[in-house]
Amino acid sequence: MPRNLYSEDHEEFRKSCREFVERTLAPRAEEMIRDHVIARDIWLEAGKQGFLGLGIPEEFGGAGVEDYRFNAVAAEEWGKFTAAVASCFGIHADITAPYLVHLGTQEQKEKWLPGVAAGELIMAIGMTEPSGGSDLAALKSNAVLADDGSGDWILNGSKTFITNGHQCDLAVVAARTDPSKGAKGISLFVLEKDMPGFTKGNKLDKVGQPESDTSELFFDNVRVPAGNLLGPQDMGFIEMMKHLPQERLGGAISNTANAKQILAETIQYAKDRKAFGQAIGSMQHNKFKIAEMVTKVEVTEAYVDDCVAAHAEGTLTPVDAAKAKWFASQMQGEVLDECVQLHGGYGFMNEYRVARAWKDARVHRIWAGSNEIMKELIGRDLGL
Repeated sequence: MPRNLYSEDHEEFRKSCREFVERTLAPRAEEMIRDHVIARDIWLEAGKQGFLGLGIPEEFGGAGVEDYRFNAVAAEEWGKFTAAVASCFGIHADITAPYLVHLGTQEQKEKWLPGVAAGELIMAIGMTEPSGGSDLAALKSNAVLADDGSGDWILNGSKTFITNGHQCDLAVVAARTDPSKGAKGISLFVLEKDMPGFTKGNKLDKVGQPESDTSELFFDNVRVPAGNLLGPQDMGFIEMMKHLPQERLGGAISNTANAKQILAETIQYAKDRKAFGQAIGSMQHNKFKIAEMVTKVEVTEAYVDDCVAAHAEGTLTPVDAAKAKWFASQMQGEVLDECVQLHGGYGFMNEYRVARAWKDARVHRIWAGSNEIMKELIGRDLGL
């Protein structure tokens, strides 16, 4: 089915994204996997090309793009390359930066957004905690006002599974500021890497996405200036709930694009690979499997495209974003597993993209709210 979501302007932007992948990312794929990080100069080049500041106003060094479809194009192209790059760039530009744009004071925006857009200040977001997982309302990190009347905060606690965590310059961190209010007593703070007491753990040894520098963050009596409170005090949980649909949609976009790309490569492999005197793709069982996968991808893409259009118009609901997140990640896992099977023994070799993609995709059913949480949100909306 033809896609009607994107205009010529979007497709021209797509060409720029692809050129960046081919020129800057692809030649250094093995380096990123080996070092478990996207090098700083790559971030700077992405910033120079304008990919990291799409939603940042021009006065703060960004592109000032209000059409979310440009974000979606970028998410698709990063996802086609690797899930890790899509995750790292997405966390920085599409998930964390909007908190500064929408909640930051003029002073905060002037201080941080130009560096964020340029790729000079890498961002992470600290929500998940070792004991909480998807239950954001149960977080234990806490911040109390300093007793010297300065208005500064003293932050203690920890976060885990933080994408960009090891090399982040700024981290938007959620902490409890009023235990008596439950979820309504959580605030957001911007932590800067050199703050005393703010330390980062080693890069976590993950099953997949080795290019992503994922780590724990630790806060030991970190003195956070009053000017680093982001948004209204005690409104952090509400703001996170407002921003999570975009995070979940971004994941659905890159997951779908990743599955579509690896499937296309698998179809070509099935045409070229011979067994028992014929291309393995011409065998009826394999042909049927491929037909099923193509249909799954295209049907998912159609729904995700509708969600992108709705988000661009400001009408995407959290429930529809939850549907897109769980279904796209589930579809991705199913399709990539079948792609590995079609590659046979080669599909289990790390040198093959299909093997790496298969491992990289598994976490998508867990993070940004597990798929079980997504179904819980949908069920509640149905009055169940």
